[in-house]
Amino acid sequence: MCGIAGIVYKDKKLHNVGADMTKMLHALQHRGPDSAGFAIYGGMGLEDNEYILNIQVADKKGLLHTVQDAINVKTPIKEDEIIPSVEDSFIYKCKIALDDFHDLKPLITSIDNIGSGNKGINGYSVANADNDVIVLNGSHSFQMIKDVGSVYEIAERYDTRDVKGTHAIGHTRFSTESNVDRYHAHPFQTYIVKDITVVHNGQITNYWKVRDPLERKGHKFETNNDTECLVHYIADKLDTGYSLEEALEQSVEDMDGPFSYIIGTPNGIGIAKDKLGLRPGIMAENDDVFAIASEEIALHEVMDTQEVEQISPGEVRVYEI
Repeated sequence: MCGIAGIVYKDKKLHNVGADMTKMLHALQHRGPDSAGFAIYGGMGLEDNEYILNIQVADKKGLLHTVQDAINVKTPIKEDEIIPSVEDSFIYKCKIALDDFHDLKPLITSIDNIGSGNKGINGYSVANADNDVIVLNGSHSFQMIKDVGSVYEIAERYDTRDVKGTHAIGHTRFSTESNVDRYHAHPFQTYIVKDITVVHNGQITNYWKVRDPLERKGHKFETNNDTECLVHYIADKLDTGYSLEEALEQSVEDMDGPFSYIIGTPNGIGIAKDKLGLRPGIMAENDDVFAIASEEIALHEVMDTQEVEQISPGEVRVYEI
């Protein structure tokens, strides 16, 4: 199942996107009770070289100080806060500055390696719910919020309704593969190009065929979730000169299986649907808003319109601001 949603405000100004996406995802809650997540773009107010890290840290004595020391060795922590969470961990959120975007992934890897004996090839850590330290994301132009639980529970936990932005994507998850935990909740992100995220409904049945050439090009995978493969695939296309629309169109040709997915970028969103149309995607827009969701009920949460359009099998749509 799973529910996916995206919204763009056409005037490029900041709106109550956290509140609107919460309403959209709650309307899709029946499609995915396991976890939910948001990628909310705009409104970050960061300098060009600044990034936000969200790090899951086990509630163990001295571990947070170890994490802070590891970050400060690379770059001074400029601001930070602790967000209480569920189970025996919390979210450590901090602001840092880096000279180059490509320094972000090596920093994340060094943090992930703290307290983890579960290393992948070339020293890269493999995300695991049992790891004491997991970097959930690092971003410049969007805020990532994702966790286990219902949409409303997560919205309360992270004050999601108060987050403003220009556009957003979101997800409610019904797990058919991989772990049900905070890390495996959608959206997924890659660090090949800056601030690309994805939410996905369905399965990529030729997952390994798609993943293998990306790994041979140097992409580092941290899970066996097919959604991570999607975001790597799109980021790779964008990095080699494809437009977002071209990348989505090529994905429809290269991916097998039932799927619909939404890509978030700093400039907007795009959706792609499998050739057989086996996963839903519905769109609506008015003078103010462009929105996409798995079901019409979610669109009516953010606009007053009866004019909705089914995304056709094999079709892609892009709306950029």
